[in-house]
Amino acid sequence: MKAIRFHHHGGPEVLKYEDAPDPKIQANEVLVKVKACALNHLDVWVRGGVPGWRIPMPHIVGADISGAVEEVGSLVTRVKPGDPVLLCPGVSCGQCEMCFQGLDSACRQFTVFGVFIDGGYAEYVKSAEMNVLPIPGDLTFDEAAAVPLVFLTAWHMLFARAGLKAGEDVLVMGAGSGVGSAVIQVAKLVNARVIAVAGADWKLEKARELGADGVINHTRQSIVEEVKRLTHKRGVDVVVDHVGAAVWEACFDSLATYGRLVTCGMTTGAELKLNGQGLFGRQRTILGSFMGGKGELVDALKFIGRRKLKAVIDSAFPLQEAAAAQQKMEGREFFGKILLHP
Repeated sequence: MKAIRFHHHGGPEVLKYEDAPDPKIQANEVLVKVKACALNHLDVWVRGGVPGWRIPMPHIVGADISGAVEEVGSLVTRVKPGDPVLLCPGVSCGQCEMCFQGLDSACRQFTVFGVFIDGGYAEYVKSAEMNVLPIPGDLTFDEAAAVPLVFLTAWHMLFARAGLKAGEDVLVMGAGSGVGSAVIQVAKLVNARVIAVAGADWKLEKARELGADGVINHTRQSIVEEVKRLTHKRGVDVVVDHVGAAVWEACFDSLATYGRLVTCGMTTGAELKLNGQGLFGRQRTILGSFMGGKGELVDALKFIGRRKLKAVIDSAFPLQEAAAAQQKMEGREFFGKILLHP
């Protein structure tokens, strides 16, 4: 098969379009012919190298995958060749205490497609049957690929971690990202008031189209002062962030008393300053969040299949242009998901 692989860590130039061995499935596995694979910042981090992570080489990244079932193992019963499917991006053992509780990402063996196992920048990918889900409703392969990681992450952040309640105020950082566009929509499911933050007016206009009630352009407006204005100095109940150091203090200072700041990543750096007095004095909470459980994705897919939540797609590239696609993502000139087509 053809695939995008890298043989050592580095910039986009290490990505090579080349021949790779076809995946060989075991009895409980499914071979999927990839129709679309969506990009995530995780792809860039793995390509560049993460301290402490020993990535097998040569390697194929890509966590968000849709396609058609090509072959099934002898123990597989839920899908058959030809079925349109998407893959739950988080891979866990399915047998430990954490997995039994639906806390997949706390499994000691947890990984993600494209991290310690090959992902979807390829013509074919193999998966355990338990990670293979039917594409809901009338979604296209492109829409299905744009869904899993970001909606699973948004669902877990808002409900499992931050405990979002109906009608609360939510501040969404990086509203133009895949996670940001998903968070806006998921928060609106419970009639939260959403304030979206981005660095370009065109992104904020798209955020409004998704349901954002207020918007802030951080390049020319103070996030904290605008939050005070929009909430009559109260602050927001929940801040959802994956930007990190560049906006951390603004995120923290935008919280109301008993507010919760939940983060799933730190693209601008993880060295943070914390106002301890503001933490205990205002009884605020800081929460980390990483992916989520398969059951949470199933819950989100119910709304996606009914088009109560929608995949947001920015653009698509042929598989051989994966380096250009990643460069576009790193340049931040996009809104929603960037796709690759094998």
